[in-house]
Amino acid sequence: MFKKILIANRGEIALRVIRACKEMGILSVAVHSTADADAMHVRMADESVCIGPPPGTDSYLSIPSIVSACEITGAEAIHPGYGFLSENAAFVQVLEDHGITFIGPSSEHIRMMGDKITAKETMLKLGVPCVPGSEGGVPTVQDARRIAADMGYPVIIKATAGGGGRGMKLARRPEELDMAFSSARSEAKAAFGNDAVYIEKYLQRPRHIEIQIFGDGKGRAVHLGERDCSLQRRHQKVFEESPSPAIDGETRARIGKVCADAVGAMGYSGAGTIEFLYEDGEFYFIEMNTRLQVEHPVTEAVYGVDLVREQIRVAAGEEMSLRQEDLIPNGHAIECRINAEKLPEFRPSPGRVTAFHAPGGLGVRMDSALYQGYSIPPYYDSLIGKLIVHGSDRTAALARLRRALGELIVDGVETTTPLFHALLDEPDIQSGNYTIHWLEKWLEAHS
Repeated sequence: MFKKILIANRGEIALRVIRACKEMGILSVAVHSTADADAMHVRMADESVCIGPPPGTDSYLSIPSIVSACEITGAEAIHPGYGFLSENAAFVQVLEDHGITFIGPSSEHIRMMGDKITAKETMLKLGVPCVPGSEGGVPTVQDARRIAADMGYPVIIKATAGGGGRGMKLARRPEELDMAFSSARSEAKAAFGNDAVYIEKYLQRPRHIEIQIFGDGKGRAVHLGERDCSLQRRHQKVFEESPSPAIDGETRARIGKVCADAVGAMGYSGAGTIEFLYEDGEFYFIEMNTRLQVEHPVTEAVYGVDLVREQIRVAAGEEMSLRQEDLIPNGHAIECRINAEKLPEFRPSPGRVTAFHAPGGLGVRMDSALYQGYSIPPYYDSLIGKLIVHGSDRTAALARLRRALGELIVDGVETTTPLFHALLDEPDIQSGNYTIHWLEKWLEAHS
């Protein structure tokens, strides 16, 4: 087992990994920018190293700085968390070349799944159902017109190197296609340095269902059910739950086995998530995330596992402790992403936290790096906490969520907490009858 792990991240996910390390008797190293010198993950780690100024490109995305921090502290492995360098194949290749263990999949698998076209081709070969679309990239608008006409509208144009909703444009009618195509390409070029795009059929009322998988890197893999992440704003997840209100046990076992078999055949190592659109009883693969997800706590709550601990164990060469026959879902879990944003425009609201109280009690978990007196910097993502609740069933989980939201106090900055109070009063949320378009329409109606 590793003696020391460096966490190449910040905020609540860095704390999450540090806690797992402490429970396993492993020393932890925090890296931080100058803006994060007083951050909670820096205080909680056994050691810390400043790796640069506030911009992410000069600190948390600086591969030389992070590798240097590893060498200075003697850390044998790096946990990337999510975001930043977590799905950067070049970073993992550098670590492999330096003899530093990356707690995650190989650079080859990250590279394979990082390109949406290659990922889709790979999944099709492995028997995973995919959204109808172009075979490979679409180089010209003339090609786009031909493919869209054959497929039928509406269509969605996506960046091959995309993520987080960037480089995605919808064309509902032929006259919208040219603008959508050029806009997707220019946005993709600006965001990812790669303007390659592809086209898929746009589903009308799908849910966003993702399957949590875990592989041992030796051909064995398991699934840990699904998460429903359909409540989204601008393709960003807001509210996640497991199990999905739309999936029954038979369907879960069927799609779960398809996913586990696929990643097992790949020889995939560690945690990963296969994301689908789900409509009229059919699953359509959209992408695979080769990392730990923001919403992993709902799976941990329902299945009673520590995914970070398992990531560390497998990366250290130990046998995967998860067995499919033992992975039986228990109860229902929901996560709300609490952002430092001013409603209704969702404008970032950095600043000093004058008071903070985390909710508690049975079945309540608050993953946050906030503390009273902490100043939220303006340089990073606005996520400041994740409120996770677990109950015996969905009704119990919703009641617990309502109670826990009432206990949460964050003063000094604006947060998105009022959004969740309002959503819990909606009949569609109470019944679980929503799609990926529901929240956008609701926000428009309530603006």
